[in-house]
Amino acid sequence: MSEELKPENPEIPENGTGETEAVEEEPIKQRKNGLYPGLSDELAENMKSGWADTELHGLEPIAQAKHTAARRAALSARFPGERLVVPAGNLKTRSNDTEYAFRASTEYAYLTGDQTQDGVLVLEPTTSGHDATIYLLPRSNRENGEFWLDGQGELWVGRRHSLAEAEQVLGLPAKDVRELPQALREATGRVRSVRGHDAGIEAALADKVTAETDEELRVYLSEARVVKDEFEIGELQKAVDSTVRGFEDVVKVFDKAEATSERYLEGTFFLRARVEGNDIGYGSICAAGPHATTLHWVRNDGAVRSGDLLLLDAGVETHTLYTADVTRTLPINGTFSPLQKKIYDAVYEAQEAGIAAVKPGASYRDFHDAAQRVLAEKLVEWGLVEGPAERVLELGLQRRWTLHGTGHMLGLDVHDCAAARREAYADGTLEPGVCLTVEPGLYFQADDLTVPEEYRGIGVRIEDDILVTEDGNRNLSAALPRRSDEVEAWMAATKAAQ
Repeated sequence: MSEELKPENPEIPENGTGETEAVEEEPIKQRKNGLYPGLSDELAENMKSGWADTELHGLEPIAQAKHTAARRAALSARFPGERLVVPAGNLKTRSNDTEYAFRASTEYAYLTGDQTQDGVLVLEPTTSGHDATIYLLPRSNRENGEFWLDGQGELWVGRRHSLAEAEQVLGLPAKDVRELPQALREATGRVRSVRGHDAGIEAALADKVTAETDEELRVYLSEARVVKDEFEIGELQKAVDSTVRGFEDVVKVFDKAEATSERYLEGTFFLRARVEGNDIGYGSICAAGPHATTLHWVRNDGAVRSGDLLLLDAGVETHTLYTADVTRTLPINGTFSPLQKKIYDAVYEAQEAGIAAVKPGASYRDFHDAAQRVLAEKLVEWGLVEGPAERVLELGLQRRWTLHGTGHMLGLDVHDCAAARREAYADGTLEPGVCLTVEPGLYFQADDLTVPEEYRGIGVRIEDDILVTEDGNRNLSAALPRRSDEVEAWMAATKAAQ
């Protein structure tokens, strides 16, 4: 990573939003240990000219533009007469002067389709609703040297849309975000903002908002995402399809993982996610052997051994930020042992019961209850807990071996709609367009003395992404086999096709 001229980002004056002021207002400070002692007037003048006009014209709107407009209209109707402020967020430092890859806030992406750091959507109240404006950084200034001296200048990090280009692409007016903090400080009337993403915007609104009213906005935007529109469903299917290919990639390199570690599998899936999408939707769980009993094992630094199981929980995030969330538990040598198969088949039976309970008009928790009943019955049948199953479920005793809930909403977040009220989510009713996961599991810890020794260290989870339809449900991830014999046949065919 070149650092010859690139200054420390904090050494350029900021205006309260994390954006840089014009460099004429204060001389740019060089790196403490930079190799260039200063900037000559001749070089500064030279860098101002000799650049081609790269403005783009006739750009097409993004695919979801009509949907983001409808979402903003619904938001406007919900909060009439109030100014609404939804930030994308700012870069976060990873180490010294390097940053994590930017990911726009879910609320901002949902309402705009934009993924630009420091962007802010503002809905200004009018007599007939709201006027929506997106505030963005314009092209880097070449007159003051920002484009090549600012750490986030375009010479360093790449071209961004001009405001005129952004208007064409996003379908709403665009203004310079550096003007926004002062405008917000001077604004009057009721204001609501999505918190937790942009400290500068929050500071500008500090005396105009309350935590309670801001939370109402966040809750509304979470509940608005419960039912997916046609664009979102298409994106989720894309995410799942890429994820299926990623699982196939992983199966093909089991031999290389056995020679190295779980990280070979993690890296293999990540390659598919980056080639076909934006990223992984969450940290991949590549849990071999006893690591499969750790629900969120993301260290992925353990051994991969023939005879053990691999629990792979991973999802591709599309370029529009919708993510899949799929889990398969696979025999590393291609064949389940009798005990592994017994446990796997029990989880499969529980998942079948859960998926069957997903339909319009059903209570959200019906699929969880159906799957948990099957698991409780199996644990009683195997003599691991005293029955009957009704007693086990009433006391929650099955949770020693199946700790988590059986699923969650899915969308822009892997655990989507998390801020929704209980009555709109966990205690709600399913309707067409809801997308959720069904993912029962059984996990026998390596140190669990309450189960026979041969059970210890075995963990199994099966997870699919299920869309509620008008007449039942559709398994978006059905292309990935689930039944134990089909899993073995699929693995053999996948390896043979290399």
